[in-house]
Amino acid sequence: MKNWFSRLSAVALPAPDPSMPAIRLSGIRKNYVTGAGEFEALKGIDLQVEAGEFVAVVGKSGSGKSTLINMVAGIDRPTAGEAWVAGTPVHTLTENQIAVWRGRTVGVVFQFFQLLPTLTALENVMLPMDFCNVYDFADRPKRARALLDLVGVGNQADKLPASLSGGQQQRVAIARSLANDPSLLVADEPTGNLDGKTASSVIDLFETLAQEGKTILMVTHDPDLARRGSRIVTVTEGQIEA
Repeated sequence: MKNWFSRLSAVALPAPDPSMPAIRLSGIRKNYVTGAGEFEALKGIDLQVEAGEFVAVVGKSGSGKSTLINMVAGIDRPTAGEAWVAGTPVHTLTENQIAVWRGRTVGVVFQFFQLLPTLTALENVMLPMDFCNVYDFADRPKRARALLDLVGVGNQADKLPASLSGGQQQRVAIARSLANDPSLLVADEPTGNLDGKTASSVIDLFETLAQEGKTILMVTHDPDLARRGSRIVTVTEGQIEA
């Protein structure tokens, strides 16, 4: 595993274009082949997001909003169109390049936390640093503890995920997404499994991060939480409606 990490960390990436916005999607289409035939999830999406914006993406189930942010995070590839993120043409990268680029550039927060159950909270936060070989080895635990303190769960650093509440696990997941100081944070229903008070505190943290210059793209089904973003993007049947 360590050798695999080392090989990936040596993968070369194209130099980012600093003149580009944080996100620029142009004519993005995504088709999936299913048992019932071909399904077009995205139908020519155009979207531009500037650095430091906190954008909420809303829409009905199956509207394409999660597919949209997967394009931004490089988790999925477009069938057609261009995806420029943090000045990089993500649609042109190889799989290895995408893995390295995402690890350095994008923090991803999932609805179901996706913490590794056999690692402590501290070790989960350190994992992206190991993956991308950033920060000195001796400094990684200190940085991970600082991030856990930032999200309010520093006293849970040595516990396994199973012993944490849902809200605590999501905070650890957010700390992990910030491990490599990414310029962009992508969150897919990050409050879907949290109570109202905890969900609000997570959005408080997102607002603070946006004020500090990070770009945040968040999918949510909660209109009240969406209104706390600086802009709302509504996706309907694979197209941006508003």
